Amino acid sequence: MDDLFQDLRYAIRILVKNPSFSLVAVAALALGIGANTAIFQLLDAVTLRTLPVEAPEQLATVQIANLTWYSGRGIGRDFATTYPMWREIQDHQQGFSSIMAWSRASFNLANSGEVRYARGIFVSGAFFKTLGVGPIMGRIFTAADDRPGCAAAGAVISYAFWQQSYGGEISAIGKKLTLEGHPFEIIGVTPGTFYGMEVGRNFDVAIPVCTEPIIDGEQNNLKVRWSFWLSVVGRLKPGWTLDRASAQLSAISPGLFQATVPEVYDAAEVKHFLGFRLGAFPGGAGISDLRRTYESPLWLLLAIAGLVLLIACANLANLLLARASGRQQEIAVRLALGASRRRLMRQLLAESLVLAGAGALAGAWLAQALSRFLVAFLSTQDRPLYLRFAGSWHVLAFTAGAAVLTCVLFGLTPAWRATAVAPVAAMNGTGRGLTASRERSGLRRVLVVSQVALSMVLVFGALLFVRSLRNLAHLDAGFRENGILITNIDLARFNLPAARLQELKRQLRERVAMVPGVDSVAYASVVPVSGNSWNEVVLGELHEGRGSTNMNRVSPGFFRTLGTPLLAGRDFNDLDTATSPKVGIVNQAFARKFLQPGANPIGQRFRLEAAPGHPEPYYEIVGLAANTKYGDLREQDTAIAYVPLSQDDDPGAFDQMVIRSSAPLGALVGGVKSAVAEVNPELSIDFNVFKTMVANSILRERLMATLSGFFGFLAALLASLGLYGVISYTVAGRTNEIGIRMALGAERGDVMRMILGEAAVLLAAGLALGTVMALAAARAAASLLYGLRPNDPVTLLMAAVTLASVAVGASFIPARRATRVDPMVALRYE
Repeated sequence: MDDLFQDLRYAIRILVKNPSFSLVAVAALALGIGANTAIFQLLDAVTLRTLPVEAPEQLATVQIANLTWYSGRGIGRDFATTYPMWREIQDHQQGFSSIMAWSRASFNLANSGEVRYARGIFVSGAFFKTLGVGPIMGRIFTAADDRPGCAAAGAVISYAFWQQSYGGEISAIGKKLTLEGHPFEIIGVTPGTFYGMEVGRNFDVAIPVCTEPIIDGEQNNLKVRWSFWLSVVGRLKPGWTLDRASAQLSAISPGLFQATVPEVYDAAEVKHFLGFRLGAFPGGAGISDLRRTYESPLWLLLAIAGLVLLIACANLANLLLARASGRQQEIAVRLALGASRRRLMRQLLAESLVLAGAGALAGAWLAQALSRFLVAFLSTQDRPLYLRFAGSWHVLAFTAGAAVLTCVLFGLTPAWRATAVAPVAAMNGTGRGLTASRERSGLRRVLVVSQVALSMVLVFGALLFVRSLRNLAHLDAGFRENGILITNIDLARFNLPAARLQELKRQLRERVAMVPGVDSVAYASVVPVSGNSWNEVVLGELHEGRGSTNMNRVSPGFFRTLGTPLLAGRDFNDLDTATSPKVGIVNQAFARKFLQPGANPIGQRFRLEAAPGHPEPYYEIVGLAANTKYGDLREQDTAIAYVPLSQDDDPGAFDQMVIRSSAPLGALVGGVKSAVAEVNPELSIDFNVFKTMVANSILRERLMATLSGFFGFLAALLASLGLYGVISYTVAGRTNEIGIRMALGAERGDVMRMILGEAAVLLAAGLALGTVMALAAARAAASLLYGLRPNDPVTLLMAAVTLASVAVGASFIPARRATRVDPMVALRYE
């Protein structure tokens, strides 16, 4: 240990005496290690950590093991349990000591005016007990709080919400909290470490499942047997495994699904439903849309950042080789005085370890800033991202491992080379003569070729992602983005009859249309690229079998407002009422899928599948609309059928108002608020800018383009610095030769071509190797690209030209320096 500390102290003194070299080395390592640590930290928080609850490894989710599709209302695969199914599971399961159900929600805290949402969850009575989470104040829910027909009893709030909304006051317990216009008494506060069941989304307020009808009114999820909205989680009994619990759940599945068949299913849907089987799956990591969307891109980004670190290590190895050449006589003296080669290697590795340690410390600090940047980048106004980074041994181990690995990668070979010279040869020769050997310069050239090859991979990948993002950003989605304001108006709390609800919507639309600057106003049940969807089974008149189509219920003016062309026929109008024949407008993809090829769709009919005992409605096609994107920008053209909002037999209370305006949207918001208040001051409204919604729908692509672009630039910079160093070293080593050549009549152009030719050989070798590696690596990113093949030749050519331009620029400076050598000075160089 004394020798180790002595080596480290000496290494620090040596590095302090060379501040320029030390700062460059530490900065390069800090960027490489910091970028890797930041991405790994995000990966750790999203995919590797378990929930902050008691014994998370004992938790299991209960899901339909063979789920492919279901018919009904739903919010995703993670929430694919109906309320009747949950009650049957609760009554008949045997493998869990405690079991609970929950679902995500959003609650409006405002009584009127612009909405103020709280992130909410519906939970069964055993939710907190199953997770082993207790309150820090008040109490938590029990089975007595979650019974069918319960009143708006209590609410449990999170620690963060308690601090933000109530200043951490003890008096918050017992106060009333208004959710969707209904008062709930605060009965408890959860610990600060508990954020809920979703990674990336923390909760503010939890209320019992049985209160869901109070929030959602008549069409609540407890009443609708075909609403898949709950996630079920249990804690395994001692001695029970996931396989054993799955076997028991599978055994009770036939009777369970027989008892919970939705009454609206037809024979085919019943058969499919009865074929479901339940299973138990690991539940300790919770659920996460963030994990599903970003896990693969983050692993890919970590690999990219790892390549940048490799390039940085190769660059530092080159620097250390050059630096070692200046210390050959020092090392020779040490060897002559009796120092062993092993002892000298340990000393040189200690210097590398100090550099790696300093780089790791700086990188860890930089990683915190980069992590905050990534969280801010992925957060949106309506979906803020919540992740806890503190206290992960995974990240600490990763950073320490990166420091040790980089030390070995860039320090071992230079140390080995530096101590491999015989003392007599080192003391009798000059530094230039020794280090100019083919063996030593060859190693530096190999390192530069490797840097260029890895940089080619990264630049090619960066260009693929940037061009893919550009393809999406400039895509013709079938609608306009600029100047569109989406206004959500909540009418649910008024519980109005259908006729009165339709009248109120009409009044609101007419009043908002009068706001200065408003060009057009329309309603839509589904706004494109919003993440919402609605599909139905279509039974066409001219084809056999069944087919699925996306649906949208809109008001007159919808196509004009969004700028979607009507290619034939007419728009909906005020004559399309609840008592008039049902009509519809279809897009081109619908016509190709369901109607007679080449025939005029206007006047043809289609019908939608209805529940047993109900007539299947027929719709006459009165218009043909251009294709538009529906769920996201990446999708192929999909069939869409539009039906009039005014012909809805059971109008919803959550339709969205789409407003097109030539005025600044910021000024428009105030006018819309005033107009809505004039119709009814108790209405709650919410605003979204459509262009922002569309931009947020390609957030993953923006992340990949931004980070891969940064890493590609950094890699090209490091590779060019490495090439600059090698060429500069070559020029310095050949100064005498260059002087003789010029004394014998060589022109400056000849010298320039000689030096640039050597750089070109290294560059060509690196580009050739890099091209092969890039084409192989690009296959891993194929699913993240849009409008490009992984082997796109244009992108490959752009990457090669970009990297070659940078490399030639870096080589030109030492080559130009070589042409200015004074022959007389060069001849006296020895």
